[in-house]
Amino acid sequence: MIERLLPDDVSCAATREETVPDGTLFPEEEALMARSVAKRRNDFATARACARRAMAGLGLPPVAVLHGHRGKPLWPEGIVGSLTHCHGYRAAALAREQDVLSLGIDAEPHAPLPEGVRELVTLPAERERIGPQAEEGSGALHWDRVLFSAKESVFKTWYPVTGVELDFVEADLTMHQESDPGGGGNPGAACGTFTARLLLTDPALPTTLRGHWRIEDGVIATAVLVRPNWREDGGA
Repeated sequence: MIERLLPDDVSCAATREETVPDGTLFPEEEALMARSVAKRRNDFATARACARRAMAGLGLPPVAVLHGHRGKPLWPEGIVGSLTHCHGYRAAALAREQDVLSLGIDAEPHAPLPEGVRELVTLPAERERIGPQAEEGSGALHWDRVLFSAKESVFKTWYPVTGVELDFVEADLTMHQESDPGGGGNPGAACGTFTARLLLTDPALPTTLRGHWRIEDGVIATAVLVRPNWREDGGA
């Protein structure tokens, strides 16, 4: 599903499997997970398995993917990328930095946000915009969770370049739904785009980021990508 949200020069890999065989992790990765509970280890391992498949798509040998501050993946030199995992879906997206400045992906279960979370992660203007959409016959589309996932993708794009952590209320997102010509065989499928207006600035990235979202088989996927020449192109 992630591959439908990103251009062809991004190598994507995904799985619906919750576990991977023993021996999937490199020794350095095993050391990171030595004291982790089973769920955390499975999330880590399945995402790394996807990462190595994505590396192969770029013609790269498999290597360990360690992490830095706040879990930021540490990629091989010259590579940018993003990982995500949720129940029933794990994915990786990688590209060469000569082609892509930064990218972020996220996956979430297609269900409403837990009670009280919506108010913490959205702005009043966002709640006003998504409220009417939910009331106008969008069916079971849970806009609050789509918005949350989109913000996660924005933050994963922003942090590796700027080193600045965004708060949920420092990005104002507008969501758009589109017709889905490829969703005929999947009655729950939906897709669209979003625009994120950043409420703080950094010269390394545009103040407006654009992305795509998609829902299939109970999972929301979102993605954002910024090209190295974004200034010449007038934005992300």
